[in-house]
Amino acid sequence: MEDSLSRLALDLALTIRHDGNGSVADDLTEPAGLTAWVRAHPGTRPDGYVADAAALTAVRDLRAAVRALFARAVRPGAPSPADAARLLSVPEAVERLNASAARMPTTPVLRWAEGAEPVVHRQAVDGEGELVAVLAQAAIAFLAGPDRERLRACHAPRCVRYFLKEHPRQEWCKPSCGNRARVARHHDRHKKAADKVGQ
Repeated sequence: MEDSLSRLALDLALTIRHDGNGSVADDLTEPAGLTAWVRAHPGTRPDGYVADAAALTAVRDLRAAVRALFARAVRPGAPSPADAARLLSVPEAVERLNASAARMPTTPVLRWAEGAEPVVHRQAVDGEGELVAVLAQAAIAFLAGPDRERLRACHAPRCVRYFLKEHPRQEWCKPSCGNRARVARHHDRHKKAADKVGQ
């Protein structure tokens, strides 16, 4: 369960990504994008879910809070360059995250087995805020859990992803980012050497 919560929180943050052409892409620019993303993540909403503009706004607002808190989690490392210049303040991000998590209404449900005392459980009620609440609760579980210590921002050229560090020497989210970073370093070394020669 913990791993699936980590994955859900990361996947939400990763809806902002490099588009392969030197720009940042956003998978959640319209309700259809959110609908597709939710359908690709079973358990976030019932089958047949169709997002509307209000749900899109709520999820995008939550994502901004999650990315701001991911930026805090990777300190003293730098945040993702996708939003480093426009991060929410930590108090505002925490407030937004908690408010989103609270959007899922619950109702008391009585259970009373034969020969046992009655027990009351809280049960979620399907409602307008359920999707954003599920995502916010996943982010809270991730940020308060052990995976937060492994969270890193990838600083390969053009990458804007966050990732979980799997081994001590891992610096990038995937091998292609490592290759781009090495090529960029090689290019910079040769450019500096050429500049020195030209002086």
